[in-house]
Amino acid sequence: MRYRRADVVERAIGVLDAHGLDALSMRRLAADLGVQPGALYHHFVNKDALLQAVADEVLQRGRRPNEIVTWDAELSLLCVGLRDAMLRHRDGAALIAQVHRSDGEALEQPLRAALTRAGADDQLARVGARSLVRFVLAHQDDEADDFHLGLSLVLDGLRARIA
Repeated sequence: MRYRRADVVERAIGVLDAHGLDALSMRRLAADLGVQPGALYHHFVNKDALLQAVADEVLQRGRRPNEIVTWDAELSLLCVGLRDAMLRHRDGAALIAQVHRSDGEALEQPLRAALTRAGADDQLARVGARSLVRFVLAHQDDEADDFHLGLSLVLDGLRARIA
């Protein structure tokens, strides 16, 4: 059977959930799909490309619908959505952190845009967005109340700077 790229990503998420990030390899995924490992290279040039596609799909599934809210509420929704996406899958946080370690731009961009709309200058928008992403990545194991309290502390600081 010939698989589409979306089918391969879906099965990779299944492997991730069942066995964890360390077990997600091209060889294991190919065996799970019943194909030769080389068949996966039709869709992905290497494992990093596969992991990028899996991380993107995990994040996409965690996105909340667009709502008209204040900038600080938007930041809160984006951060909670990122955390929810990471926690929805086994090793989801490790996957997203690994894929976005060298370039967090994709995770930071929506946060930066909200900060810019709120009136933050370029530096505050850049550093604020990066700080929020790092906060979420570092505190994904916190109890929900602790996570929300910590997030509100960071947002309070941003509100004070922008005001």
